[in-house]
Amino acid sequence: MRFPLQNFFSPDEIEAESFRIIDSEVPEPRPFADEKWAIVRRMIHTTADFELLNLVRFHPDAVASGLAALRKGALIVTDTEMARQGIPVRRLEPLGATVQCLMNDGRVVARARAESITRATAAMDLAVSDLRPDIYVIGNAPTALIRLVEHLDAAAAAPALVVGMPVGFVNAAESKALLMSRQVPFIAIEGRKGGSALAASVINALCVLAR
Repeated sequence: MRFPLQNFFSPDEIEAESFRIIDSEVPEPRPFADEKWAIVRRMIHTTADFELLNLVRFHPDAVASGLAALRKGALIVTDTEMARQGIPVRRLEPLGATVQCLMNDGRVVARARAESITRATAAMDLAVSDLRPDIYVIGNAPTALIRLVEHLDAAAAAPALVVGMPVGFVNAAESKALLMSRQVPFIAIEGRKGGSALAASVINALCVLAR
């Protein structure tokens, strides 16, 4: 079988060509511009899903606040190991930023079992009480985002940015709606779509912009 494809020889060339194709398929004027477009374009690159053009939502301060936090060496907490691993150290190190996930922390596992709550909920509680991260990245668990909103309402957390993109059918859309109704810098996806890879891609885009 023949494939009429041009050969590219490095990941950077493949990425650049992908961005060129996305730009060509979303001609100007685009629904997002400048730094926001750089973020949404990387999200589309991650998923090949152009419907995101109609679903991504930005708090007015989200990009500036996220960039400022990263440039000061932000601590990022994710709700899944997949999201944590989707944010490579090579992007974080030049900024002095770090990323952690508490889902497998022994304290989280024990509390979730003892109280019959999800580990994602227990992990948010531990992050808020012990780590006080600058940026939360939630791409999988609606229960994590709901708990974080509860901490926001109680003034127990005041992050520079929340990337809220839990995916699924049970409370995913609702949890994001809760986030978007609060006065905290957020980048979110309306509706059911989301995922760890998408949430991580937002931080990757911000890291590139921050440098």
